[in-house]
Amino acid sequence: MRPAVLVIAATDSSGGAGLTRDVRVLTDFSTDALCAITAVTAQSDSQVAAVHHVPPQIIRAQIAAALATRRADAIKIGMLGTRATVEAVVESLPADVSMPIVLDPVLVSSSGGVLLDADGRTAMRGKLFPRVMVITPNVPEAAALLDEDMATNEQALIEQAERLLAFGPRAVLIKGGHWDGEEAVDLLVCADSLQRIVSTRLQARSRGTGCALASAISAGLAHGVPLFEACREAKRYVAEEMLGSGFLARSPGEEGKMVISNTPVMQR
Repeated sequence: MRPAVLVIAATDSSGGAGLTRDVRVLTDFSTDALCAITAVTAQSDSQVAAVHHVPPQIIRAQIAAALATRRADAIKIGMLGTRATVEAVVESLPADVSMPIVLDPVLVSSSGGVLLDADGRTAMRGKLFPRVMVITPNVPEAAALLDEDMATNEQALIEQAERLLAFGPRAVLIKGGHWDGEEAVDLLVCADSLQRIVSTRLQARSRGTGCALASAISAGLAHGVPLFEACREAKRYVAEEMLGSGFLARSPGEEGKMVISNTPVMQR
């Protein structure tokens, strides 16, 4: 039986992000999807027109039904929207604390719409972070989660990652796509190590890349790939998608066309 990932996320009527993107990515990684919808959004590439938050009891029921159907090998969490949703998800997670959980902390849409309220951020930090293996904020999201100014250099970003680690996740992957420069550097920060995932910076822009990256990581973890390798393969996958090369439908671990390098582990 193929591995399965439980996706807990919102729908996106444009198909560019959210649950639709998640399922497509998992399919590319030969991974089955179980789904629980947290919100229904009406959005395009330019705006979020409307959001309907699914009642917490329905979210709980969806997760329970999905996990009763078959075992999940990993969980990917996307847009949550409200404190009540965050709490419903936390209450519904499997008791097994070894379950790999990837959290993409969706705070704001690409067009600027707020997708998680302030109370929801507080609940996410205090209740959900301690349950997850890795969170995947970009540079602005890392700052917003800490109620701080955006980091302007790598050392400041590492320090923000360390402060996020203090809330309980086992790792923080901060995506460096918002900075300028020839290289795009992602930082995987754990309690005792720091690893840099470096790629050539692409000029292409695409909605839903955060969803795709987190889903690709969860697929790798579901296949038993170690976290760093799962993150590196996920970055390669997203880069290839943005390049439009058609490099799809391959198993985790296969080499791609996009050059991705990493520095040796730095003990902390």
